[in-house]
Amino acid sequence: GFRLLLEVFRVIHGPREQCVRVLRRGHLLAISPSSLREALFTDNAYRLLWGNRRGFAEVAIDAKVPIIPVFTQNLREGLRTLGSLYYMFKKMWSPEKCRLPVVPIYGGFPVKFRTYLGDPIPYDSGTGAAELAEKTKQAMQGLIEEHQDIPRNILHALVEQLSGTPKVD
Repeated sequence: GFRLLLEVFRVIHGPREQCVRVLRRGHLLAISPSSLREALFTDNAYRLLWGNRRGFAEVAIDAKVPIIPVFTQNLREGLRTLGSLYYMFKKMWSPEKCRLPVVPIYGGFPVKFRTYLGDPIPYDSGTGAAELAEKTKQAMQGLIEEHQDIPRNILHALVEQLSGTPKVD
């Protein structure tokens, strides 16, 4: 079942020591700084909901590896989450209260996804976790501004996909 799926995709729980070990072995590791919060409560404005999270930056510093920002265009048009209902569900379904890896989604709309890799943010022994987290956040925001039309809606993304008109970058 679900456990097998996690094993096949090599999903780990994410204690810092385990993440650092994976990176030191030379493997890539994808970390979502916002955890479930962004997946559950974001909207079509593509706002980053990281708060003061910087554990991902601490992992990169401990492993002495660069951070590579990654952004997927139209992701929030293909799969929708609670978004604007955030305030209504905040108390019931807060990621801090409910640690289940469940994201209530709807959609599966046939929109074109494009994934963009940003410039690596190199390891620098003089950079602290807060500063590295902020640099990463700025790099992510730059990728969003460069590659995503905002505000976006499902119809616009569907028309772009069906028209066959490539987005000019």
